[in-house]
This record gives sequence, C-alpha cells and structure tokens, in this order.
Amino acid sequence: MALIYVAGVLTATRVNLPLIWLLLLSLGLAGIALTVDSKRTWFLWPLIFFTGWVGLASRTEIISPRDLRVLIEQRTELVALRGILAETPSERLQLRDDEERWRSLAPIDVSELRRGAKWQPAFGRVMATLPDLLPKEFCRGQIVEVTGVLRPPNGPLADGLFDYRTYLRWQGIYYEFATETTNDWKNLSAANPPSQLPLADRFQSWAKRCLARGLPVEDEELRLLKAMTLGWQAALTNEVSEPFMRSGTMHIFAISGLHIALIAGIFVQLLRLVQVPRAWCGAIVIPLIWFYTGATGWQASAIRSTIMMTIVIGGWSLNRPGDLLNSLSAAGFIILIWEPRQLFQAGFQLSFFVVLSIALLLPPIEKLRQRLLQTDPLLPADLRPRWQRWLDLPVRWVTMSLATSLAAWLGSMPLIAYYFHLFTPVSLLANLVIVPLSSLALMCNLGALVCGDWLPFFTEWFNHSAWLWMHLMVKLSEWSVTWPGSFFYIRAPSGLEFWIYYTALFAALNGWFIMPRIRAWAISSLAILLALWSLQQFQERHTTRVTVLPLSGGHAVYIEAAGRQSELLVDCGNELSANAVTKLFLRAQGVNRLRNFLLTHGDTRHIGGAELIANNFAARQIFTSSASQRSTAYREVIERLAATPERWQQVNRGDRVAGWQVLHPDSQDKFSQADDASLVLFNTILGAKILLLADLGKPGQTALLAREPQLKADVVVTGLPAQNEPVIDAFLDVVQPRLLIVCTSLKPAMERPSAKLRARLHQRGVTTVYTHETGAVTLTLRPGSRELKTASPFAVGARF
Repeated sequence: MALIYVAGVLTATRVNLPLIWLLLLSLGLAGIALTVDSKRTWFLWPLIFFTGWVGLASRTEIISPRDLRVLIEQRTELVALRGILAETPSERLQLRDDEERWRSLAPIDVSELRRGAKWQPAFGRVMATLPDLLPKEFCRGQIVEVTGVLRPPNGPLADGLFDYRTYLRWQGIYYEFATETTNDWKNLSAANPPSQLPLADRFQSWAKRCLARGLPVEDEELRLLKAMTLGWQAALTNEVSEPFMRSGTMHIFAISGLHIALIAGIFVQLLRLVQVPRAWCGAIVIPLIWFYTGATGWQASAIRSTIMMTIVIGGWSLNRPGDLLNSLSAAGFIILIWEPRQLFQAGFQLSFFVVLSIALLLPPIEKLRQRLLQTDPLLPADLRPRWQRWLDLPVRWVTMSLATSLAAWLGSMPLIAYYFHLFTPVSLLANLVIVPLSSLALMCNLGALVCGDWLPFFTEWFNHSAWLWMHLMVKLSEWSVTWPGSFFYIRAPSGLEFWIYYTALFAALNGWFIMPRIRAWAISSLAILLALWSLQQFQERHTTRVTVLPLSGGHAVYIEAAGRQSELLVDCGNELSANAVTKLFLRAQGVNRLRNFLLTHGDTRHIGGAELIANNFAARQIFTSSASQRSTAYREVIERLAATPERWQQVNRGDRVAGWQVLHPDSQDKFSQADDASLVLFNTILGAKILLLADLGKPGQTALLAREPQLKADVVVTGLPAQNEPVIDAFLDVVQPRLLIVCTSLKPAMERPSAKLRARLHQRGVTTVYTHETGAVTLTLRPGSRELKTASPFAVGARF
C-alpha cells in the first residue's frame, strides 16, 4: 500500500492533470470499491494510487485566485502582510569574525496583502526573515502585521550547492519575506503573559533554564545539549556541526527515532518494573512520547519517529507479533497521507532508508556475525576458558552494535553522498562510541527535567554528568575525523549509480548471486547496469567543465579537466565568499585536494579567501603573477606563500599553468591599476577557444592586443574593472567572441553592469551572460558537443 501510494505521489510530479479530473476519478473508484464486493480489491489499488496523486496535486496546484503565486508571480515587491504565525520563530546563530550574529525565521500563513494603502485578501505561506531576535511575545498562533520585501527564494548559486528554493517549495513555501528590524513587526493579538503562551514555548523556556542549572557558563557543550534534547537548532552552527557531519554522527542532534525510542524504553522499563500490564504501558507511554514531540515544537523528524514508535508500542501492548518492515510501511503511509511533500525532504528519506536498511540488511549480517562467533556446540560452557566466558557479553554487544551500524551505513551511504557530498568510513566506529554517549547524555538531561526545580541537587548533578558526556562526544568527533581516510568529499551519485549500488548490495547480502533459480537474472541485470555505467564513465573521461562562480564583486573559475590531471581554480573571492560559496562548491565537486590554484591580481574581492582555500584543500601548486602589486592583502598572501616555496610559483607571459597559456602581463609591465596587471589565461579545449580576462581594464587590454594582434576566442570571461568598462570595442573587433560571460553582482552596486555597457554589448550582437542574473555558468565540453548551463534559467539560447 505504501509503495503504491508513493508511486501516485511521484506521478504527480511528472504528469500535470487538472485537479478536478483527479478528484472525480478518485471518487468514482471509491464508489465502485464500496459498492462492488466481488471486485473490490481490483479497485482499491488504483484508488490508493490516485489518492497519492490527488494528495500532492491538491497541495501544490494553484486553486485560489488569491494565491500569492497569482498576485506576486516572480516579482520582488515591497509589501505589508497580515497573517498567523504558523510556528514560533526559530533562531539561527552565525559566527563571523568571532562575533555572534543572530537571525530569526518565522513561517507566516498570509491572509491579507497591502500594496500602497489598500489591503486585499491573499493566501499562501511565506518564510519571514529578520537579522535579529524577535521578542518572545511573537509565538505560534499570533496574528501579525509585517512590512518587508517579498520575493521568490534564491535557487542554488552553482551546481551542487544547497537549493533553498526547492527546500522551501517542498514545505509549501514559495516566497521569502525579508524584514530589516523588529520595528517592521506588529503583534495584532492581545499581549500574552507568559502563562498564556503555547505549551511548547513555555516548556522550551523552562527546559533551557533547567538544563543550564548549576553550569557556570553557556558554552558549546551546553548549547549542543539543548540542541540534542530540545531540538534547538541555533546551536548547530557550521563550525560546531562540521566534525559531527564528517564523522557521520550528526543524526544525534535531530529529535528522531533514537530519542523517541530511548524515552519510550525508559518509561516502559520503569512501568514493567512495577508490574504494570502491557496494555496499560502502551496507554501511558504513547501519550508521553506525543507530549515530548509537542513540547519540542512538533518537528517533522520527531513526528515521523513518534508515529513509528506509536505503531510499534501499540502492537507490543496488544500482544501482536512484531514486523519491522510492516510497521515502517504503516508509519510512512500515515505520514504521507498527512503530508505527501514529506517524501521529497532529506530527513524523511534518510530516516526511513536507515530503518529500511536495518530491516532488510541486518538479518543476513546477523547470520554472518553469529557464524563467526559460534562456539563449539559439543563443548559444555563450563569447560570453556573463563576469560572467554567473561568476554562473551561485551563481544556480542560490540559486534551487534557494529552490525546495526554497518546496515544503517550501507543503506544510507548514497543518500548522504547525494545531499551532503560526504563518504564517511569513520562513522562505523564513531557511532559505536558516540551513540552510547549520546544516550547517556540524553538520559541525564531527561533526569534533570524530571527533577526540575523540585530536586535542585539532583538536577545539577544530572546536568554536570550530561555536560561531561557531551564534552567527550565533541572531542571524540573532532579526533575521529583526523584519522587518515576518515572521510572524503565526493560528487553526488547519479540515478544510474543509485540503481547499481542498491541492486548489488541487496543481491549480495541476500545471496541472490548464488541462488540457482535467480542467479542468472541477478548477474545479467547487474552486468547491464555496469555496462551502462561504463559508457557513462567513458564519456566523463573525455569531458571538460569550466564553471564561472560570481562572488560578491569578484569571481572564480574552476576548470575540471578529464581525469583532473589539469584541474585548476582561478581566484576564490573574498574570505566570506570563499567560505560560503567556493569551499562548498569544491566539496560538491568531490575535491579533497586542489592540484592547481592561481591568483590573478591583488583585488581582495578575488583573492581575499586564498589562505582559507589553500589550507582547506591542501593546494599543491599556487601560482601568482610576477608583476608588482600595491595591494596590502596581496602582499600578505605573497609573504605567506614565500614560507612554502615548494608549492609557490610566479608566472607571467609565455608560461603555462595546467595546460593554460599565460598571455598577460609581461614580467616588466607596470600599471597604475591592479586590474590591468591581471593574469590572462588562454586555452583551446576540444576545439573551443576560451579566454579568461579576470578584471582586465582598458590599458591592460590595449597591451594584450599589442602583443597578440591575431588573438581569437570563442568564449571570453571577464569581470568589471574598477576604473573603466570591460572588453572595449577595439578588443571585441579583434577577438570576435561568440559567447561573452560578464561576471557581475547585485552587491556592491558598482559591480552591476551599467546601462551603457549593456547597450554597447547588445549592439555588438554577441551572446552575453550576466552572472548577477544567471548565477554560476558552466561550460561542458565533449567531443562533438558544447553545452552552456546556468544556475538560473537563461533567456537566450547560447551557442558558441
């Protein structure tokens, strides 16, 4: 049933039929199934399929003429909104220059929209943002009036980066509502005293105070304890969460199956200890875990886990035989009926795939484990050495935990690679230690919450114990990722690679390759998939990609040549852009060590993050110009590079870098502007001539043409020089590009293309791409084909 319902949901994403047709068809099938007894099952299966289709279509199609997607479309407007806070605003913490910066996120169910002075009815949910903390009076259910900028969310800046637009779309949110100060927010509900705030908000506030009781300061460990116990996401900054991500233990901070199962297990054991019957145990424990889910803010991961645990405990309390696969399917079916869009969220996929993997993969792994640990059945236990008998229990516990961890890791590995671009072998061992420690920390926190203000001594004792366990978890996660081969960044697997991996995995562990009846089918199916993959890899080995990243006034160019032997990164942006964009982009491409890194000129918007990139990716060779530069930041970079001369090389006109020819500047050149001394690179890749100009200004272009009067290029990539326009007419007359990529940005304002520049380039008839409109630009070059891809849709079909 669950699989058929999922098939209907997936069909809704591919086939767009009018909702009224789907409703009528579903009602017709339901009527037939209810009235025709003999053929009922024949109609129930298509009814389930169309129910899934209708479920998703009814939540994604535009039904009301007041829908914001009708009123606003894809525009950006300054408006005022009235509506109800769908959730209590959540807090996010960012560390920038060792300074804490807070912001608030709040989903609002809009009821009215004002443009100018007139209010009009409106419908839809928006995600409101504020670069500050909202007062506590703003909570779930409050009616608010907010003024700000309403706009569609940003998509991914480049391939592999986080797609915020899609993330919000699968939550039913199609617009971001940016506000500047708390003055933009008005609470139209009556002011609520603390006693009238929602239960979840009151519990969260009390629980945070309770968990901090007796601890001297609010440090990293205490914040992580709040995140693990209460789902407080503000504690999980990028710097704090990175070791847990790399060690594969980040899951302990989601209110998930681990938390719910532990809480349910503690209460069940306590009730059974006082001989409470099974039925009454279920009647008591199920409401308790739902109370915990509500008190922690009804997080999606907590709801999924609680539904699953309700089914498991309900079956156990009614003395029904347990079936993990059936319980998992029932939980998934219920969740998707409630909200079909959950199917497309990473948390749903990971949590269900992990449990599914344990259900399907653990039995064959367990058989192998028992076979390896089996003792001589003819030898009485009393005759075995005492040390062996002492080790029986810990060895069986460790190997059982390892088998469970292995099953979960094998099942979730492709999804982790797809969403986080990580391969984490160390997680097998890290979870063996960190998961038990997290259970101890969680039990201590639960003990502190139970003791609360009534038993302050025990509350403080529990809090200090929980802090110790969390401190050990932080240190172990940081230590484990320092091991050689503990983790790797990899490119997201393709759909074909998903099929090959899961086919081989389930076939091998279930013995399909040695079963006479299905061995031939299993081997032949896998052989066909591997043949298709080999063709795909053969094509990739003859493919070169050139990606241009716009970076807040600067830009970077990443060239991924066949086999990565000629891999090259040209510039990286300032330190903020390098950390937020360039670093994440390289990781998404599976870069762990950068072969060649070139810095074009002394502009901090281009090279300010050079040290960060060089250190994070252990750059083997770093190239700079030998021309003199007056930039202080550039000189500091050169001084640091001089300390490692084995990886630093100065280049100028006539040199080659990773197969690219340096055309400019000459070692004797002197320019008043750093832009005019930019390193200019040229290469011919599979017949396509590509010229990288950096921010070369008019004097630099004139000098380049004087030395290269026959220079031609199919593709020219240029930034905006500080003092004059890029690609002057005399330069275009000589080079005659077919595609011009102008690296522009919305901020700062001087990095936007002027109307004069746009008009001049338009008159030239050259296909021109402005990166502030399109995001990153990727040129994919294969034998016989060239492809231009932009992060945002490009209106003009470019040929080059």
